Amino acid sequence: MAWCSCDKAINDVESSSVLSWENITMETVKKNYGALKETPIEKEDLVLTEEWDKVFPKSDKVNHKKVTFVNRFWITLAADLYEPKDAEGKLPAIAVAWPFGAVKEQSNGLYAQEMAERWFVALAFDPSYMWESGGTPRNLASPDINTEDFQAAVDFLIMQDNVDADKIGIIWICGWWGIALNTASIDTRVKATVVSTMYNMSRVAHYWYFDANTEDDIYAAKESTNAQRLVDLKNWKYALAWWVVDPLPEDAPDFVKDYYAYYKTERWYHPRSLNSNSWWNVTSSLSLMNTPQLAYTNEIRNAVLIIHGEKAHSRYFWEDAYNDMVKDSKYTENKELLIVSGATHTDLYDQKDIIPFGKIESFMRENME
Repeated sequence: MAWCSCDKAINDVESSSVLSWENITMETVKKNYGALKETPIEKEDLVLTEEWDKVFPKSDKVNHKKVTFVNRFWITLAADLYEPKDAEGKLPAIAVAWPFGAVKEQSNGLYAQEMAERWFVALAFDPSYMWESGGTPRNLASPDINTEDFQAAVDFLIMQDNVDADKIGIIWICGWWGIALNTASIDTRVKATVVSTMYNMSRVAHYWYFDANTEDDIYAAKESTNAQRLVDLKNWKYALAWWVVDPLPEDAPDFVKDYYAYYKTERWYHPRSLNSNSWWNVTSSLSLMNTPQLAYTNEIRNAVLIIHGEKAHSRYFWEDAYNDMVKDSKYTENKELLIVSGATHTDLYDQKDIIPFGKIESFMRENME
């Protein structure tokens, strides 16, 4: 187990020929997790905003605090921890991820606070290289590192004294759903996964929207992005490009108008959100193009709920993803689809009267038992 790599952690395990989750006591893990944080490796000093700066109102039913944790690449991540007030004993816990380019003060914070109101410990965090989290260069997406970010979030939750380590779930919104299913397919500690308003960023990076790229288009994109690598090296900085178009063209498709309304207007603009203010690192697209995030989803044994809007332009993502997940799989009984009538893609970002939180809660509880 990578997060238990200290020699002392191994020596403290009761004698066994097989190192497994069952024969590592939680006391040993927590003790060495604390020691790990004190290892003399330079940690990043993050500047965290302490005042409430979310784009949604603060709940009076929930305690909130800023926390940090470190992934196995030694990148320090910033997060908001939401806990139900006056809760006693050990609770189920959920880590919540973002739309691609959003910030933890937006959708995933809303989901996390709502789940804390429903008596879960919930963690909303910023990924590596983004916003309040550490890592350089900035504005970088990496399927491998971002999957690790989520596993590190699971580590952090398990270490909390008020969390039941056997009742861990994850929620992903929009663009990181591919990483959600990638995490679910590798992390056996995750008992239930909910993916809401799904987007396959690897597929978009490779084939573009609605799979419009031809073979020559794909090759040309690879050529130009590889050429950009040398330009970046020469300039000693990364060029930024692609995401929410601004100003909005009059003939923009409806889904582009929806993104603009969410990120660029008072609806849910946030000053740290990349999609609201800046652009992605151009060369991030290379790793996205070449990473088939759904390669092993039919091996997922634990529960998965896919939620999508009936009128979302992105429906083809979940249709193919669900079919791939259940094809030739022995583990289909705990896989579910929920189509939200009349909902668009971005409605499931922030419209609390549309997001099926009751179903998310019941799904999590039923499948954490």
